[in-house]
Amino acid sequence: MTSHSSPLSHERSRPEEENDLVDQLISRSGCSTLHYAIQECMAEHKDWRKCKTQVQEFKDCMMPFQKTRMEQLVKCKDPATENVG
Repeated sequence: MTSHSSPLSHERSRPEEENDLVDQLISRSGCSTLHYAIQECMAEHKDWRKCKTQVQEFKDCMMPFQKTRMEQLVKCKDPATENVG
């Protein structure tokens, strides 16, 4: 069994590979400190409603990253950018 400093219920149900992908995504976003703040709050309070401030801060941090990522994905799939020949 993997040892975490503060195991949370949402982590226990995920396969280890999926955790790694999520951790990588959050790390690339620059929002990992805020993600850890949510984890610490959840470990302390065991109630996400008491962590609304941390959740909102994390959401606010992730939104520009997600928007940019979606724009990149759309651009890669946009048929107008492909050469027709």
